[in-house]
Amino acid sequence: MTWQQAKKDFKNYLLIERGLSGNSVSNYCLDISKLINYLETNSIVVSPTKISVETLQQFIYEVAKILNARSQSRIISGLKSFFNYMVFEGYRESNPMELIETPKIGRKLPDTLSTVEIDELIDTIDLNKKEGERNKAILETLYGCGLRVSELINLKISDLFFKEGFIKVTGKGDKQRFVPIGDITQTLISQYLENSRGEVPFKKNASDVLFLNRRGNMLTRAMIFTIVKNLSKAANFQKNISPHTFRHSFATHLLENGADLRAIQQMLGHESITTTEIYMHVDKSHLQKVILDFHPRRNY
Repeated sequence: MTWQQAKKDFKNYLLIERGLSGNSVSNYCLDISKLINYLETNSIVVSPTKISVETLQQFIYEVAKILNARSQSRIISGLKSFFNYMVFEGYRESNPMELIETPKIGRKLPDTLSTVEIDELIDTIDLNKKEGERNKAILETLYGCGLRVSELINLKISDLFFKEGFIKVTGKGDKQRFVPIGDITQTLISQYLENSRGEVPFKKNASDVLFLNRRGNMLTRAMIFTIVKNLSKAANFQKNISPHTFRHSFATHLLENGADLRAIQQMLGHESITTTEIYMHVDKSHLQKVILDFHPRRNY
């Protein structure tokens, strides 16, 4: 078995059997490609069924010279999954990555914006421009519903259930969930639909897509990042923010105002509550309030 064939089979497995998103699959394949490139660069001729622990350790050692601990962990995790697949399919008897330790990394706390900063950023949008109304609706949707970028650009008009107060979101692995949507976000999306979106001659395959580019097609992830970056620059923000910052802010502000962690987990579409718990470390002031409000020995 060649490396290219093994990578192709693994990719199909991730897409079809695991049901992972295109972005996740691309990341896994990139990890394998880095290993393949290392072997070719160093004239190491070995198949994926025969590669040794020693060769893999040397590869990780070289990677450690140029990548930080988090990136190293990403590659090690990807290769462990690949070789687990090889074992599962019967191509190998054991996983050669099992004995390779992942570098310890601290849990990175997400960057957030205050409500004042979010208002300032949104107020920076020039509504006289054709895309202004759309961009305002986009930022309000990112913050108001806590969406990932991929979820935002794939949002459909048919996913809007304003009468019920929800939108249907397709998340990682094509898993769907319903997320509450507030009045402000509903109003801005409705205005966009009634006004500027109708002025764009949409492509046939994008007739149901909510947010369109000027050519009538679905927006790309890169375009959303560019929109946020340009607005941040116009608002003279010193923070390094991205579209994901609005998702972090959504979760953090809900938690600070007393929302239940389980409810936040459902709205964010996190499979594990431990992923959501990172927001517990952002601002602990609400924890003291819980004690003062609810513990039986809070007062003398």
